[in-house]
Amino acid sequence: MLYYLFEYLDKQLNVPGAGVFQYITFRAFAAIITSLGIAAIWGKAVIYRLQRLQIGEEIRDLGLEGQMAKKGTPTMGGFIILLSLIIPTILFAKITNVYIVLLLISAIWLGAVGFADDYIKVFKKNKDGLSGKFKIVGQIGLGIIVGGTMYFNDYVKVRFFNADQTFHDSKSLLTTVPFLKDNQFDYNMLLPDFIPDQYVWIVYILVVIFIITAVSNGANITDGLDGLAAGTSVIIGIALAILAYVSGNKVISQYLNVMFIPYSGELAIFCAAFVGACIGFLWYNTYPAQVFMGDTGSLMLGGVIATLAIVIRKEMLIPVLCGIFLVENLSVIIQVAYFKYTKKKYGEGRRIFLMSPLHHHFQKKNYHEAKIVTRFFIVGIILAVLSLVTLKLR
Repeated sequence: MLYYLFEYLDKQLNVPGAGVFQYITFRAFAAIITSLGIAAIWGKAVIYRLQRLQIGEEIRDLGLEGQMAKKGTPTMGGFIILLSLIIPTILFAKITNVYIVLLLISAIWLGAVGFADDYIKVFKKNKDGLSGKFKIVGQIGLGIIVGGTMYFNDYVKVRFFNADQTFHDSKSLLTTVPFLKDNQFDYNMLLPDFIPDQYVWIVYILVVIFIITAVSNGANITDGLDGLAAGTSVIIGIALAILAYVSGNKVISQYLNVMFIPYSGELAIFCAAFVGACIGFLWYNTYPAQVFMGDTGSLMLGGVIATLAIVIRKEMLIPVLCGIFLVENLSVIIQVAYFKYTKKKYGEGRRIFLMSPLHHHFQKKNYHEAKIVTRFFIVGIILAVLSLVTLKLR
């Protein structure tokens, strides 16, 4: 909203200095500072309110050191992240930009799904929370919205370079394959020859649904130690901010010979607000946590990250960039599958990990919670750097 105000002040009234709002970098810095401020100020008030309402986390005794000491810690802290993300985005981004609108919808949509889960757990005293099938329905719904917008909206297009280094517009469903020189992949290639290309949108939306579901669930599973999900999201958010800025800048994208996505540079402002909101939440969520984000935050974080990657055509980079989420997801899948297999074959279930998700395995090995989180952060930083290196390493 402020962008349009300062645009009027600059172009119509010629107010000195008003033109600074035209720069994405300035608005991104303003967004991150604002989101940090909101999280710091609003966070304390939210925690106090949650404590007064006695909205505490129900802790199941899993035999983990220090676990029961967390009983009664307020949950639903995801509201801190949500508000600190939405307000700066509305203030500093171009809210008519389809990508910004899509990301705001993604945040609110999965935030609402997560809130429903937390509400049932806390107020209805049902430890199972929202039924898994309803969570899936919510994720599928968002996948249809994101996939449909990316395919049918005329505002969405990409530009790539011909051999003579001239731009060529494309409405086709192109994406980026990391580590390859000719790194453009068209989703039309997934269709069999006997199916017309006009039906590729069905395949594309199914892929988008899978990505959003996988990443949001991965973030949800990762949210098991103080600061782990929020800190990991900060690292991923910074990498996505850089990728979004590069993809939306005609000069830089041409220099790096990467896909140019018109208007996507505006997403750097959303990413800045996202990073600021997560850092602000970490102020209260680092060990020992004063508040938990709950599903209100964790489902939203994963869904936003997935949507960001899809919008800037970097969804094939998710296994690297979101490697922490991927490994946490896989540890649960492997543990459950192996347990069922051995129970059927030997009559008793056996386990590969001492406990899943993976962070609980290290807790069982008597690693301190803070050490586990810090080492996961280090791995996350390495993966983020590797993701950024793909801009040149092809």
